[in-house]
Amino acid sequence: MSKTLFTPGPTNVPQFVRDVLGRDLIHHRMADYHQLLKDINEDLKVVFGTKNDVLVVTSSGTGAMESTVANFFSQGDSVLVINTGWFGKRFIEICNIYGLNVHELCYEWGKTYNFHEVEEVLEQYPEIKGIFVTYHETSTGVLNDLKSLGQLTRDRDCLLIADCISGMIVHEFHLDKWGVDCAVASSQKGFLLPPGLSFVALSDKAKLAMERSNLPKYYWDYKKYFKSFNEKYEQPFTPAISIVVALRESLRYLLDKGLATVVEEKRMLRKYTEEKLQALGFKLFIEDDSIRGNVLIPVIVPEEIDGRQLTAMIDERHDFTVAGGMGEYAGKMLRVGILSDVTTKEIDLLASYIEESLLEL
Repeated sequence: MSKTLFTPGPTNVPQFVRDVLGRDLIHHRMADYHQLLKDINEDLKVVFGTKNDVLVVTSSGTGAMESTVANFFSQGDSVLVINTGWFGKRFIEICNIYGLNVHELCYEWGKTYNFHEVEEVLEQYPEIKGIFVTYHETSTGVLNDLKSLGQLTRDRDCLLIADCISGMIVHEFHLDKWGVDCAVASSQKGFLLPPGLSFVALSDKAKLAMERSNLPKYYWDYKKYFKSFNEKYEQPFTPAISIVVALRESLRYLLDKGLATVVEEKRMLRKYTEEKLQALGFKLFIEDDSIRGNVLIPVIVPEEIDGRQLTAMIDERHDFTVAGGMGEYAGKMLRVGILSDVTTKEIDLLASYIEESLLEL
């Protein structure tokens, strides 16, 4: 029996994409694949809002995060990580492994960063070469402001590197206009695809920093990807071919629909889901509506309920999969994902299953 995924990723893959995934393979060193990758690149430039080519890498989102550290910095470089949740912490762990000098601004889960504190850190430590930030923090549902950070770093020798893995597609984003230097995203979120691909968009400033980096890299070496694409419209290593083929179809669908339309649809669905969950006795985790993202609705479960039992019951009885909380919120939070082709009809059905399970628990 098929499952309906109310998770922040991976999500259900629409039927028209699954049809493409089942096609015979093409070879990644032949002319038809070259044209495919060329077409995809043009569409990705629109999605990311950049004039520069966008790299397509076969990896998870964490691999793409690691690649940004390996390609722009050298041993001992100072960086700032804005930590607003689980995946901000992941950037810190990666930077530490590569021997960077990490400054951290850590914020309470459910809150966004303080702009003035970022300014103060940059003034105090002018040697900082990069700021890492999560656009949409999947562990909390918080959407962080990238535009203000871009204005802060645009004229400094400091890169703004954004994890847009869950934030892309369902929120407005403009790499060039906002002054973001590097953004990474992944296939299993707003792109309507299975896991397996990541996308990396770079500014001209980031490309210059790439030339100075002396950290070790082989598979993650962006220079290899640019060289291969510029010379042959290929990737240097075997890609996830079936997902690349399906990517062209999903991008056409999203761009034909209009990215602004997608964002507004998800915003309205988020509002609808928030109301449904509040009516069932759940408390919204993020108090400030202006920083709520459109990827998921995080809610605190009633005190007498174990969130793990609740999600397990719904999954086992109805094949509706809801994500639970992470870290200290495990068992205390639901994260109801609304990516893919979820509609109010599915939300109504989920709400009825939750209500039924709450009464029994």
